[in-house]
Amino acid sequence: MFAKKIHRTDMIRCVLCADAPCTKACDGLDPAGLLRSIWFDNEACAAASLPERIPCMNCDAPCEKACVRPGEVHIKDLIKRLNDEIKPEVEAIDNDEDILKTTFCGKPIENPFLLSSSVVGSTYDKCARAFEAGWAGISFKTICSIDIHETSPRYSAICGSSGTIIGFKNIEQLSTHTVEEDMAIFRKLKQNYPNKFILASIMGQNDQEWEDLARMCEENGADAIELNFSCPNMVEGFLGSAIGESPELVERFTTRACRETSLPVLAKLTPNVGHMSPAADAAIRGGASGIAAINTIKSIIGINPHTYVSEPAVHGMSAVGGYSGTAVKPIALRFIEELCHNPNLKNKHISAMGGIETWTDALEFLLLGAATVQVTTAVMQYGYRIIDDLKSGMIRYLKEKGVTDIKQIRGIALDSISDTTEVLERDTILFPKFDHDKCMGCGRCVISCADGGHDALTMDGNRKVRLNGKKCVGCHLCILVCPDRAISSTSRRISRDKPAEE
Repeated sequence: MFAKKIHRTDMIRCVLCADAPCTKACDGLDPAGLLRSIWFDNEACAAASLPERIPCMNCDAPCEKACVRPGEVHIKDLIKRLNDEIKPEVEAIDNDEDILKTTFCGKPIENPFLLSSSVVGSTYDKCARAFEAGWAGISFKTICSIDIHETSPRYSAICGSSGTIIGFKNIEQLSTHTVEEDMAIFRKLKQNYPNKFILASIMGQNDQEWEDLARMCEENGADAIELNFSCPNMVEGFLGSAIGESPELVERFTTRACRETSLPVLAKLTPNVGHMSPAADAAIRGGASGIAAINTIKSIIGINPHTYVSEPAVHGMSAVGGYSGTAVKPIALRFIEELCHNPNLKNKHISAMGGIETWTDALEFLLLGAATVQVTTAVMQYGYRIIDDLKSGMIRYLKEKGVTDIKQIRGIALDSISDTTEVLERDTILFPKFDHDKCMGCGRCVISCADGGHDALTMDGNRKVRLNGKKCVGCHLCILVCPDRAISSTSRRISRDKPAEE
């Protein structure tokens, strides 16, 4: 049985502190950990971790007084809701992580969660801390022989009403270390963490460099190679996304890299194309063992209305950069679906990324056919600690579904998706259902239906919403705009030939 949800908006003022004062002030619980689990769609695991009797009943909430925003986060109430509303519906399960064990191109790894190639996996210390936190592996920040000089600033973002990042733009490039320095990091990581997975991201400037870098990474402890054919910030000549947009170049450089290594090789492809399959097919022809996708999407955000310069602004100039974060997840899912439907990629390893923040995000990619997932932007915002909820939430889901091996869920949602809407049934209507006890009478649904829908909703003198079944087409816009989540979907389909009044 799946537990009720506590929505993020119920704790919108929580900032998910480091070394959180609320936990320091609490005698017996970890409020910060519980709130973090709520934020990352993991209420069931949070509720299951509560003791038989929580100490909150007769407590004067020192956690709320210690909060960096005193009185603005109703910590005690949230914990009581976990205990009273969710815990009774939560089944007891063991947290055995063996269920998460999987493989990366045949090599065993402890779970499907890796860090993607970026600053989050760019030094020995960062990788070591990530491994200690519980990440199964890293795709190390792209190794190259290019002399990299980064800009300042190099990030910008679009934030939601809570202040959290929805879309993230970077104009960052590749590893600033020498190749020799990165090889030394690989050797040290493999010596101290022999069971962790090192995916070496590389970018050559010519055929010979692709060969040399692949060979050197294998010699120094990498477990697999990832060919960066997709960085939107490296497009001069035969670099980055300029390669990924050309199947001929993808095949050429994949062939050269595979020539010098016996390790599995993945081509990391760009989403800045209409279809990814031509480049993916070329990579397989070149000898690749699989595909990594997606990299960031070319973007421009934040035009300053006074300086007329986009963000991030560097001495009065900016540039097209890479867009990531939760906003790109639907686009990433679309490309993973395309790759997993491609018969030429059957039994090839698909390592997916793009907007993954919670265990439910990761699950969606696995259900479409990905074998592993990679994360960056969420770690940049919240830290390596998100691995706790990624793992525990996934474990609980698998066990509640009766799954004994995470590989069993791979691709099971694929057949429900078509590339064309022509296959969809169009002869019935699924009406919305209104919870009048929950509805606060704001009328947002009425406005949206009138101005953006089909004029099927009205409000009576008591601010009670009424549905005109003769006009409703079942688009469900009202469900999406309701701020109080008082509208749901009925389970009964109505024939379009016989619509009815509510």
